[in-house]
Amino acid sequence: MIILGIETSCDETAASICKDGKILSNTISRQLIHTEFGGVVPEIASREHETLLNSVVHATLLESEIELPELDAIAVTQGPGLAGTLLTGISFAKGLGIGLGIPVIPVNHLEGHIFANFLENQFLKFPFVCLLVSGGHTQLWSIKGMERYILLGETRDDAAGEAFDKGARILGLKYPGGPEIEKAALGGDSNKIDFPRSLLSKNSLEFSFSGLKTSLLYFMDDFKETETVKLKDVISSYQKAIVDTLVEKVKRALSITGYNRCVIAGGVAANKCLREQLDMILPTKEIIFPELSFCTDNAAMISYLGELKIKLGKCESLDFSANPNLKLI
Repeated sequence: MIILGIETSCDETAASICKDGKILSNTISRQLIHTEFGGVVPEIASREHETLLNSVVHATLLESEIELPELDAIAVTQGPGLAGTLLTGISFAKGLGIGLGIPVIPVNHLEGHIFANFLENQFLKFPFVCLLVSGGHTQLWSIKGMERYILLGETRDDAAGEAFDKGARILGLKYPGGPEIEKAALGGDSNKIDFPRSLLSKNSLEFSFSGLKTSLLYFMDDFKETETVKLKDVISSYQKAIVDTLVEKVKRALSITGYNRCVIAGGVAANKCLREQLDMILPTKEIIFPELSFCTDNAAMISYLGELKIKLGKCESLDFSANPNLKLI
């Protein structure tokens, strides 16, 4: 079975070919134009997708050496995401699907991130805890099987990725904030400034990062670099506050569920500090990270999950539309 995946939930225009569970190609075009605005501009993102989609799909077909008539189905991100960008991808997928006479499968972006972990680890077994952590979501899930998900906790305000992006803006760094903060934190003393960790009671699995962001804002209002406290110390301390919160919640979730396995999904899963801290704090647990190219938004996870859904008979009609607020359950 050969599936074309299309992903346009935000500012990455991506396409991928999955054949019998194996990714043959994974093409991503990142919209660098948003860097000058300090964040994603939805209207510009939609226009960029319109411009790039045809060439990105063509490139992924060339790399995979698959011809359009060989496709069995198209999987496309339905949501969550930006309404205009989602609609651009869905419209393209439907038009191509109708022209080829093949089904078009809507895929939940969040579910795609979870199953990205299976791309490298096909022997990954249920059940497991999933920390889904990105620019728009910070959630803990109990994953008992395909479409058997229980939400354990989520953020009450900013997502972790959003805290990185907003923090980067306060610190004078570029967008996207996560990679910029990670680079700027190198060599800094992460224990120099004790930024708040909002753990929300002893056994809570909820998250909150707005207080941390506000604390950084007030700190930088009066901050002047000295020999004892440098900017990289502030950046490193801010990053550690986010990571410490995520690690503590994963630790609690594993304890509460009794699971020994946790997968990390979403763009923040690429953060090296997070990876090192989880391995150090939870040495007896199985902590699984996706390959770096599968952490951020990509179409490999969409094509792979699309194939799984087709095998389960999840072929829907073409009357589905974009759902910016699509939930996992």
